Amino acid sequence: MKQQVCKRCVMDNMGDPTIQFDKNGYCNYCTTAISTKHLCYFPNDEGKKKLENLFQKIKDQGKNQRYDCMLGLSGGLDSSYVAYIGCQYGLRMLALHIDDGFDAPQTTKNIDKVCDSYGIDLIVEKPNEEQFADFTRAFLRAGVPNIAIPQDNVLFASLYKYAQENRIKYLLSGSNFALESILQKGHTYDAMDKVHIIDIQRRFGELKYDGTLPLFSILEKRIKYQYLFKIRTICPLNYVDYNAQCAFNTLHETCGFEYYGDKHCESILTRFMQRHYLPKKFGVDKRKSHYSSMIVSGQMTRDEALNRLSEPLYEEEQLKKDLEIILNKLSISMEEYDKIMGEAPKNHFDYRTSLINRGSQTLLKMRQKIIGY
Repeated sequence: MKQQVCKRCVMDNMGDPTIQFDKNGYCNYCTTAISTKHLCYFPNDEGKKKLENLFQKIKDQGKNQRYDCMLGLSGGLDSSYVAYIGCQYGLRMLALHIDDGFDAPQTTKNIDKVCDSYGIDLIVEKPNEEQFADFTRAFLRAGVPNIAIPQDNVLFASLYKYAQENRIKYLLSGSNFALESILQKGHTYDAMDKVHIIDIQRRFGELKYDGTLPLFSILEKRIKYQYLFKIRTICPLNYVDYNAQCAFNTLHETCGFEYYGDKHCESILTRFMQRHYLPKKFGVDKRKSHYSSMIVSGQMTRDEALNRLSEPLYEEEQLKKDLEIILNKLSISMEEYDKIMGEAPKNHFDYRTSLINRGSQTLLKMRQKIIGY
């Protein structure tokens, strides 16, 4: 297959069967992002007013409770800057961090600095080590693209559980248009599909799932938490001029936040997945989505993005260290790991999925049949 790169951003058809290009050579990702930007991103006075009104509503509804809102704190830039914004507006926040054993060394320090400096109460949840390792190990053995699905699901299951227990109606999310307007659709999957998670663990895991690992489904999210308990997710970064470098400078000046690497590198597992596992096994370079988003939001030129893409994904010594940590925690030998990496890649739809997501499988197969790959 001949590589085709978008002439406006840096998305290409390598590792993504869903991408489309128009007659100008522009891809569907940046075209959609540009056309919808005015609907979801307000880096101006309008956004400031919207955010003020939104936060006032949150304060009014939480005045008889201990906390106004809650957020998942990964130790990365996005969630940390959300914490800073909430502090600036006087929100009483409860933060949750999942300590799954894969935090990068700087991550724990950054979380402590953020919470201490901004007066945020912090819950550190440590999932059952053996169960968590077994689910993650199963996903790696299954050969699917997103091996961090158990990690993401545990976070959201815990977040909604603590929100319900503390009668919190609002979750602050670090999701944002500025750095995430373009998210590759090929070789990814919904982390909320509990059916899918259980099926892969049953096939490739070594332990019986004993229920100690918090997991939840898309139905639980929509019906139990969003419909019955009225828990709503807010994305504050879409109402400010969110510039990555400026945000980092602000965090560094106000709480001593330190650089931990590129996007999502606060987690060793996620860094490994995005910088080695996905590129080597699936031909997917997640930096392309991130840099393309920054092109759309005006934080990076296309030439700058292409230059950064020419840099190595991983420093050899760092990869060696990360791989050693991951294989040790998952009790996988180097021989088994080499075997896994040498096997043909699998699609998430090769395994059982929920009824809600099966429609996506049909559409994807139709798409692949039409374009021939």
